Amino acid sequence: MSSIRAVAVAVPRRGDDVLVFEYHDSTKDETFYRPLGGGIDFGETAEAAVRRELREELGVELLDVRLLGVLENLFHAFGRDGHEIVFIFDCRLSDQSVYERDAVGEIRDDAGTKVMWRSLNSFDAGSPLYPAGLVGLLSERRRLPLPRFSSRWSP
Repeated sequence: MSSIRAVAVAVPRRGDDVLVFEYHDSTKDETFYRPLGGGIDFGETAEAAVRRELREELGVELLDVRLLGVLENLFHAFGRDGHEIVFIFDCRLSDQSVYERDAVGEIRDDAGTKVMWRSLNSFDAGSPLYPAGLVGLLSERRRLPLPRFSSRWSP
C-alpha cells in the first residue's frame, strides 16, 4: 500500500535564480531539477524539517524562513507512482559564499548529485522543475511585496 509523503523544501533566491539540485530519471530518460529538502519526520514541523534537511544536505543554516505555499504533487518517477504534500519555504542561507558560486557543489548525503543556481526562466518541459506548479508559485510570489511586520504591537 502506498502512502502520501509530507515534504518540506527550501527555495532561497539569488535575484531570478533559485537553488536546486539536478537529477536524472533513467526510466523516463529525463533530467529534472528540484529544490533541496526532504521528508518531514513524525512529530517534526515542516519548518524544522527544512532546516534539518539543508543542514544535512549542504551544511548550511537557514535564516528568515517563511512559508510560501503548499503544493500537492502526484507524479510517476523512477518506475513508480508517488504522492507528496510539499511545503515550500522561502529563506536566506547563512553561508554567504553559496551565493557567490553558480555551481554550489554536491549534496553531502548523495554524492554526485549536483547543486546549482538556475534561473527561474530556464525551466521548461525539457528541463522541468519539480514539484509541478513550483515555477508558477515562485513567479507569482516574486511579484508580490513581502509583508512587513513591526515588533511593536498596536491596537
